[in-house]
Amino acid sequence: MAFSHSKVGVAVSVLITGVIYILCFWSGDPLISSLQHSSPPAVIDELEAVLESAGSGNNKTVVITMVNKAYVEKSGASTSTVLDLFLESLWEGEGTRHLLDHLLLVAVDQTAYDRCRFLRLHCYRLELTDQQQPLDFSGEKVYMSPDFIQMMWRRTLFLLQVLRHRYSFIFTDTDVMWLRNPFSRLNKNESVDLQISRDSPNDHFINTGFYHIRSNEKTISLFEKWYSMKDNSTGMKEQDVLKSLLDSGFFDTIGLTVNFLETVQFSGFCNDSPDFGAVTTVHANCCRHIPAKIADLTAVLNDWKRYKVAVGKRRSGHKVKRLKFRWTPHDNCWGSWNDTHYKPRQ
Repeated sequence: MAFSHSKVGVAVSVLITGVIYILCFWSGDPLISSLQHSSPPAVIDELEAVLESAGSGNNKTVVITMVNKAYVEKSGASTSTVLDLFLESLWEGEGTRHLLDHLLLVAVDQTAYDRCRFLRLHCYRLELTDQQQPLDFSGEKVYMSPDFIQMMWRRTLFLLQVLRHRYSFIFTDTDVMWLRNPFSRLNKNESVDLQISRDSPNDHFINTGFYHIRSNEKTISLFEKWYSMKDNSTGMKEQDVLKSLLDSGFFDTIGLTVNFLETVQFSGFCNDSPDFGAVTTVHANCCRHIPAKIADLTAVLNDWKRYKVAVGKRRSGHKVKRLKFRWTPHDNCWGSWNDTHYKPRQ
């Protein structure tokens, strides 16, 4: 059957009208319209988000500490946790309270994360896996145990990620008491890449429990090299490997500048600061387990409070004997090395 040109034209017009009607109908549907104009959801970088929040107003510099269940839950007759004492030191320290705004708690288990959220701090939940299998770091990891060494390496990898996000930071173990603002005692020269604590005043026995590091290509290269040595360092903790890199001249090779912090200001149980007027941090190093740390760090805070009271009286015009303070002996920590029957808390 033959069609005339006029009939063909009518058919085409009807077809076009139908297509336009259908498009208009569907485009008028709010759901279809939203699907047509929506873009793929943005991938949320949770680490970047929490770093941005904690680093706000502080030149992209944060304070980082890592906690697990053993550090945030009371045990036995203890009235405090390591985290409790750490936060109390920020409250009692000179010029330290505002630093809470820049503190990032990295939780390696759900209990620690829940505690952090309850305290309304900046919190990041670090998922720990090994060959796609979850790792349990919630219990106490006694110094130099296999789990302790593994956790220290995982910490190193995380801190590398922070540097790659272009944030500088002070890393502090939670068993470090902040009695004064460390930022005011650090070298302000931006050419200094790493400022790290040490266990003794006259050597380079560095301690990775407290250090300040700037994010740049040199420090990222250092951490990449450092972490790459993990599998060839059996029986060594990450701190020992970093020390070997320092001794080998690797720092010089990449042009990285390091400053070793003085123990008079950045002290610890290995080497007490003799000067209460200068001490900035006190680290429960040279200590084997958590109960000993809690007992002796509680004594540190009590010593500090007595010192502040005496200084306050002198400033207010009271006659006070010459201020001469000594730290309470760290008997619990010193004795912890002989505590062969101690069972770590799980």
